[in-house]
Amino acid sequence: MDTLTTRRLNRATLARQMLLAREKTDVVTAVERIGGMQAQEARHPFTGLWARVADFRREDLHRALHDRVIVRATMMRATLHLMSAADYTAFRPTLRPALTAAVSGRADLFAGLDLDRLLPVARALLRERPRDFTTLRGLLQQEFPEANDRGLGYAVRTQLPLVMVPTEDRWGFPPTADFAAADAWLGSEPAGEPVEELVLRYLAAFGPATAADAQTWSGIKGLRAVLDGLRPRLRVFRDERGRELFDLPDAPRPDEDVPAPARLLPDFDSLVLAHADRTRLMAEEYRGRVTTKNLRVRATFLWDGFVRGTWQVERRRKAAVLRMTPFEPLGAGAVAELTREADALLRFAEPDAATWDVEIEAL
Repeated sequence: MDTLTTRRLNRATLARQMLLAREKTDVVTAVERIGGMQAQEARHPFTGLWARVADFRREDLHRALHDRVIVRATMMRATLHLMSAADYTAFRPTLRPALTAAVSGRADLFAGLDLDRLLPVARALLRERPRDFTTLRGLLQQEFPEANDRGLGYAVRTQLPLVMVPTEDRWGFPPTADFAAADAWLGSEPAGEPVEELVLRYLAAFGPATAADAQTWSGIKGLRAVLDGLRPRLRVFRDERGRELFDLPDAPRPDEDVPAPARLLPDFDSLVLAHADRTRLMAEEYRGRVTTKNLRVRATFLWDGFVRGTWQVERRRKAAVLRMTPFEPLGAGAVAELTREADALLRFAEPDAATWDVEIEAL
């Protein structure tokens, strides 16, 4: 087996994630290629696509959401993602074991809750019309007064195929969005592909990867056996620690000296969540500075392909400031390129500001 260095893995993953160069493509193709986009907050996929797609415009994603070719729904790891409608239909049933495990692992929320009774009631309410979860929980609480209201909402969100209803808000959705039954919104029931197809799509977006990496991304356990079954169709490598890495035979694996441009990625970007071992993207000692104790995943910036720090935007009336917090000293070239990239992102994210400033904290 060939051994892939950490830098080679870095460049392979960046190539799959459209982060070695912005690419000219439509938003549906982009979202499919990068394996969906974490969408805990509505704005994050917009800035994530801006970092990857050449000439990306806010209205491109708005149109795809309203045309129902992209949806925002609960998917991998029982968290909200943007997916193409085709991928949602194909893989929502495939992820059912992980979504069921998310409920079974929270006995504190679901004590005494009968899902066989709850889900038909919730389905009927959502078929009447889309509803936000505050309203839905209130209606369900009338039917199940002894149940934990948070448990009611979480069970429905993970166990029923639902999609969020887009609006004309700047980032496509209001802070409290309505949910609709997926089959009503898309006009068809989620069909389901074999788990092998989901694993192949994962490798296309994030490989080369271990079984543990695939499990971390999907939330599905037991994927080593799936990868072993796929072995005749895959290439197998080792990393510098001797672990087996699986990949598609013809997937890009650039040389480790291929240049990687400065990039700023949003909170919860899938790039930093899709592997159990994240050293291909950041030094292990920085992991706790990206993912907080309350499971917040901070926005990050990349220099030479690796996470070098975090960033955030502050609005002070009509002034927008993007502040970067490096993990280590940055050279003059890095500062100049990161500042240019950050300024362009800030103007995209805060178009109604009167002034835009970029600050890099000194170490």
